[in-house]
Parts: sequence; C-alpha cells; structure tokens
Amino acid sequence: MGPFERYLSLWVVLAITLGVALGRIVPGLFEALAALEVAKVNLVVAILIWAMVYPVMLGVDFAGLCRVKDEPRGLFVTLAVNWLIKPFSMAALGVIFFRGVFAGAIPPEDAEGYIAGLVLLGAAPCTAMVFVWSQLTRGDANYTLAQVSVNDAIMVFAYAPIVAFLLGVTDIPVPWETLVLSVLLYVIVPLAAGLLTRRALMRRSSGALDRYTERLKPAGPVGLVLTVVLLFGFQGEVILDRPVVIAMIAVPILIQSYGIFAIAYGAAFLLKVPHRVAAPCALIGTSNFFELAVAVAISLYGLASPAALATVVGVLVEVPVMLSLVAFANRTRTRFEAVPA
Repeated sequence: MGPFERYLSLWVVLAITLGVALGRIVPGLFEALAALEVAKVNLVVAILIWAMVYPVMLGVDFAGLCRVKDEPRGLFVTLAVNWLIKPFSMAALGVIFFRGVFAGAIPPEDAEGYIAGLVLLGAAPCTAMVFVWSQLTRGDANYTLAQVSVNDAIMVFAYAPIVAFLLGVTDIPVPWETLVLSVLLYVIVPLAAGLLTRRALMRRSSGALDRYTERLKPAGPVGLVLTVVLLFGFQGEVILDRPVVIAMIAVPILIQSYGIFAIAYGAAFLLKVPHRVAAPCALIGTSNFFELAVAVAISLYGLASPAALATVVGVLVEVPVMLSLVAFANRTRTRFEAVPA
C-alpha cells in the first residue's frame, strides 16, 4: 500500500474535522451541494461512491459468479444476520437506551422518534459501500456482488413489513424512487461499466486490466475521504449545536455495529467460511443503506424530526466504525486461513 492507503484512518479523521469546520464556516456551499439530489440520493455523493465502486466492479467476472453456489455458508450468514437478527437487535437497543438509560435526559416524544430512526437504519443493510469495505479486506468481488444482489431482492419485499411490525405503523411508505435509483447508481451502472471495461482491456492484452486497475487504485481512498468531508459538512451545524444528542444516538448504533459484526464474523469463523467471503459477509450487515433509511424517516416523520436525525447520525458513525472493523478483519485474516475448510 502507498502512504495514502496506509494512513487512510488518519485521513478520515482529518476529513471529519475538515467537514465539520467547513460546514460551519461556509454553510451556504454545503446547502447548495446538499440540494443536488434526486429522490433523496445526493448526486455529488453518488458520483464519489461510483468512483469507489467502479474499480471494484473491474474484478467481477460473470463466470466466477457461478461458483458462489459452491460456498453457500457465507450467504447463509449474511441473510440470517441481516434479516433475522439485525432489525430486532437495533429496535431492542433503541428501547433500552431511549426508554431506559437516557429516559430522564430527553423528552419522551423525542425518544420515540430516535427509536424509530434506529429501526429504519437497522432494517436496511448496505448496498453501495460494502463493495469498498470488501475491496479493503481483499474480499471476493463476485461473492460480494451476489450477497448485495440477494439482500437487495429481499429488501424490496421485507423492509416495509419488518419496519411496520417494529414501529407498529400499518402503512410504511417505501420510497421506490430512492431504492431503485440507489441500486441503479451504485450497483447496475458501475457493474455494467466494469464488465465492459474488463472485456475491452482483456481483449487488448493480458496485462492491460492489471495496469488499468493499478492506475485507478487511488480513486477508492480519495473518494472515501471526499465523501466523509461532504457528509460531515452537510451536518456540521447539527453536530456542533447538538453534540450531546448526537452522542446519545451514537451509543446504541456503535453497540449494534460492533455486536452485529462480532456475530456474523464469529459465525463465519465457526462455519469455516473463507476470509475472502467472511469479511464482506460480516461487513454488509454492519453497514446500512442510509439513503433508504433517511428517505423513509423524512416521509414518515418530517425533515426536522428526531427520527430523521437518528438516521443521519447513522451516516456519520458508519465510516469510522467500518474502517476500524476493516482493520480488525485484516489483522485476523491468518486466523481464518489457519482453520481447514
């Protein structure tokens, strides 16, 4: 790794600081950038995520997708954690902290809103950024694509019923525009571009793809750092004006994130899933489809609601947490390789 990739965590910390500072210093700039959105999907962030995902898609080989069925254990762990555990554990943590631990510090109506926002986050597994986390852990690109695709298919049918059950709301407005546009921008378009580029380069020469991929290598970390600057810049005012509330919301999200990763990663280890599959399958459940969660929170409760704020805190917490888990997954790679399949 080059110095930029080696010290990525440091650059992210600096990006968080810079984003919050710029959000306070030039709020008008970030308001203008935040307004560039379609169906709650910010186009500037979408471009940066696309820049991160496209290089990963260069490693996808349709012939390799057929081999996913030879390793079903990773997919089993992903689906079990994402749909049988994660939504319910997030709801339970929300109740524990906002009806119990923090009950005396916030108004009851705000507490219910924060719980709702946490539920919306917990029921939406990641679609886009998991490709980045997979690449950082040297995950199997074909298998990661299969995991994301199956999750997205289940989300279409399961998201609204699960959220309705946990919130006691009979009619959950699924923002189909947000869901479809996100999958299109973050999965289908970069996948098609990656496959076409891969095919063209492999026809040219045997080493053309490797050379092209190497030149694109800095795009992922740079895109990640710029995304962090934007996300924290968008919320700079809120972070500085309501730091205690932000910290309280972050507590159950942090416990949920590390707890879900421990369950999924530990299950993959016990089932002797190869690390190239185990790391992405644990990370996909840990991160969230925040565009969907934010859009539903705004539709149900309003832009300035506690629920919307809780989903935004999930966005802010995600990148630092995921980088710490990526580092842990990389440090423990040899533990998986030492266990015979």
